[in-house]
Amino acid sequence: MEPGNHTHIPEFILLGLSEEAELQPLLFGLFLSMYLVTFTGNLLIILAITTDSHLHTPMYFFLSNLSFADICFTSTTVPKMLMNIQMQTKVITYKDCITQMYFFVLFAALDNFLLTVMAYDRFVAICHPLHYMVIMNPKFCGLLLLASWVLSFLYSSLSSLLILRLSFCTELEISHFFCELNQVVQLACSDTFLNVLVMYLASGLLGVIPLSGILLSYMKIVSSILKVSSAGGKYKAFSTCGSHLSVVSLFYGTALGVYLSSAAIENSRATAIASVMYTVATPMLNPFIYSLRNKDIKQAVRKLLRRTLWMAC
Repeated sequence: MEPGNHTHIPEFILLGLSEEAELQPLLFGLFLSMYLVTFTGNLLIILAITTDSHLHTPMYFFLSNLSFADICFTSTTVPKMLMNIQMQTKVITYKDCITQMYFFVLFAALDNFLLTVMAYDRFVAICHPLHYMVIMNPKFCGLLLLASWVLSFLYSSLSSLLILRLSFCTELEISHFFCELNQVVQLACSDTFLNVLVMYLASGLLGVIPLSGILLSYMKIVSSILKVSSAGGKYKAFSTCGSHLSVVSLFYGTALGVYLSSAAIENSRATAIASVMYTVATPMLNPFIYSLRNKDIKQAVRKLLRRTLWMAC
């Protein structure tokens, strides 16, 4: 967009989840609690993995990065929502809206790629256990993480640059609690064909290819597990990927549910409420899924808490 094109656009209006004044304190308390649980839970996972040498393995390396991505993902939307409720305003400036979209897309894509990489890690661990440490060596793990960041950065940058070329009219109300990419594009009064084309192509590629990779990995994992003769061996193999499979199901299930339902229902406010599941609830639940189903994580968190309490005393 030319600089002169958006000088008359001082701000967007975020309509939020509800316009009823009596519900605002409830929404503030609910989302503040969810954000604090998300931040604390994921931070505990990161610190537990970092401080426990027994968890310095590829699986936990990627898990700590997923927890970091989840903290950042939630932090792109919830603090601004809380601030608007507290200050009794619905305003977000043009610059802040573009920035929020950039980082939201960045960390959503990073979550997507990290879950795919973690599925590959579980595939190698179960289907090629003798070569696991050779294949998943530190250099290769670093390259996988770097590739995830680079691809996420490219997609996020492309999306933001395409938004900058648009001009906007006077109707600047967004029926959401954050600057959702698709809704911002719909507010433009200039030609959005290129934006829509890139958005759908990129979303298809970022959704179909990683999800296909995850499904293929688990098809091979299940096939390999079924060949194990002992029931104990099967249970142990399944338990190593159960947490990841739960997180994948939650992430893709809620995200796909929101976007498929948004195509069927006209009510964008209902879509905004449904999107809370993958933007806020999923990052909050991930630490519980991994800690409750993983003895190593539970032990590391207990050690970390005991050490922290001892130092505090």
